[in-house]
Amino acid sequence: MKKYIFVTGGVVSGFGKGITAASLGRLLKQRGLKVISQKLDPYINVDCGTMSPYQHGEVFVTEDGAETDLDLGHYERFIDENLNQYSNLTSGKVYWEVLNKERKGEYLGETVQVIPHITQEIKDFIYKVDSQNEADIVISEIGGTIGDIESQPFLEAIRQIGFELGRENCLYIHVTLVPYIKSSGEHKSKPTQHSVRELQALGITPNIIVTRSDEVLDDSILEKIALFCNVKKSCVIQNTTIDTLYECPLLLEEAGFSDIVCRELQLSTKPADLSDWRRLIGRIKHLEREVTIALVGKYVKLHDAYLSVVEALKHGGFENNARVTIKWVDSEALTQDTSLLAGVSGIILPGGFGGRGIEGMVLACQYAREHDIPFFGICLGMQIASIEFARNILGLQAANSSEFAPAGRHNVIDLMAEQMAVTDKGGTMRLGAYPCVLDKDSAAYRAYGKEFISERHRHRYEFNNAYRESFAANGMMIAGTSPDDLLVECVEYTDNRFHIGVQYHPEFLSRPDKAHPLFREFIKAALN
Repeated sequence: MKKYIFVTGGVVSGFGKGITAASLGRLLKQRGLKVISQKLDPYINVDCGTMSPYQHGEVFVTEDGAETDLDLGHYERFIDENLNQYSNLTSGKVYWEVLNKERKGEYLGETVQVIPHITQEIKDFIYKVDSQNEADIVISEIGGTIGDIESQPFLEAIRQIGFELGRENCLYIHVTLVPYIKSSGEHKSKPTQHSVRELQALGITPNIIVTRSDEVLDDSILEKIALFCNVKKSCVIQNTTIDTLYECPLLLEEAGFSDIVCRELQLSTKPADLSDWRRLIGRIKHLEREVTIALVGKYVKLHDAYLSVVEALKHGGFENNARVTIKWVDSEALTQDTSLLAGVSGIILPGGFGGRGIEGMVLACQYAREHDIPFFGICLGMQIASIEFARNILGLQAANSSEFAPAGRHNVIDLMAEQMAVTDKGGTMRLGAYPCVLDKDSAAYRAYGKEFISERHRHRYEFNNAYRESFAANGMMIAGTSPDDLLVECVEYTDNRFHIGVQYHPEFLSRPDKAHPLFREFIKAALN
């Protein structure tokens, strides 16, 4: 029977619950099990698509076009499995579905309540994540912290699943912070005890407690947690802060994490084969070169807004035996004084929305092109590269995007035809994986090593085809298009060593042990 693992968090949020869940997925996969993951978020938004990057971080896009929580990026990078629209659920989506069913009369006049209707919707969603029935293990992380009012329906739903399927088929893991009190020089287990007590009051007793701390905990602390939280001593696992997050699976496995999980779920598997992962970590710890990349964006005050881009840059470094140092540059702070870009070996412009900070991005692109500094533009970054080229090479000083100048004379970036009548913002962009055909004479083709590729998208504006010929005639190659040749997917300034813009988001497909080809080649160019 399929096994279900539920990961909850205690004391505070944002301290590594997602990395713990992702690491466990990797460990179980290395035991020969098929694993799929999902994140259940209690906020009322229907999805992450309309949320501010400053509040929520990046929006991770799945192959089938779901706009999801950034933790799904961790899951994909660790487990190397493509997730889907059932991999992220919010309270907003739950209530949306329930209310639509009520309007259609599907409840046959029943009084619609949190129990059983809301909880049943949550349970149905958990079961749907593996609609093909291929997975041996489903790992579901519950967002937020135990004690949050909005997360109670989710906790009640996973309690019911444990009751329905039997505890031998369900496992509850509680990840909790053990704070260090500097004034007294000791770690405190009391917050963990209170957190577990709240969880138990909701009918859930965790099988395993994973403690998060910066330092190794004394054995006495672990014994106290086991005693007061009613778990086996062997089921209290330490997860201390480490230099690289990709080391987390190895750290947890040293404590016997996957052995304990399999024991508690009565699973008989081979030991986890982590030889390839150990070689990866060994390579990461002994990188021989360094390179500095300027990440020029409008959300740099919150680095999680560009989480997948940052990780993909690191992956590119791993394959080039180089440690990537990121210089965060606020595009609003970039003026004609380009000193903020001094000393960098590459410049990357990631995605974004709105007109704030755009001129600083254009200046960064111009600086890279004129000084032959390797440049990589992603989504908005490709659009900026097109605007800069039109202004400074084609002489179209009014060149812009319809997003920033709706009545502009030379909008080289324009609204997609099918977007003209769209008024709703949520879930209405071009989303998910789409095919692309690369020009065989392009640097992109040489990087991928193939003509036909598929990449994930998240955008509403496209390259204006009216400018194709003038671009190509003046040194900006149309390097990739949709199979019907209607949409420009990739542009390259051929006079420079590496000056590429792509309309899609290649960062979503990069893995620590298999860097995305464009990030690999971008870092290689920066090193040279």
